[in-house]
Amino acid sequence: MISINWIFLIVGGLFEALFAMSLGKMQQTSGREMGLWIFTFLASVSLSMYLLFKSMGGSHPISTGTAYAVWAGIGAVGTAILGILVFKEPVTLWRLFFLSTLIISIVGLEMTSTHV
Repeated sequence: MISINWIFLIVGGLFEALFAMSLGKMQQTSGREMGLWIFTFLASVSLSMYLLFKSMGGSHPISTGTAYAVWAGIGAVGTAILGILVFKEPVTLWRLFFLSTLIISIVGLEMTSTHV
């Protein structure tokens, strides 16, 4: 069964992808819409960091190295997928291949991490 700390970490990684996407949207907007993206960025970066912090504590802490690597990997994969869907970035065979290897690595880190 997946621990609450892993749920914190996964959700935190998703918020990391959201704050990265917010940066891109800020570049494309101005005025009030830009202000909303700035707010989205600030809220999502705060939540992302807090959930990363929470995942490394409690009764089943995730080690700092594993937590950070998984968090960053989820953020990277999520950001790449959002780039494809939102910003119409190119989808190439090599890009999909390397995203797949990153996902496999994230799952491997979770499976091999020491649960205290």
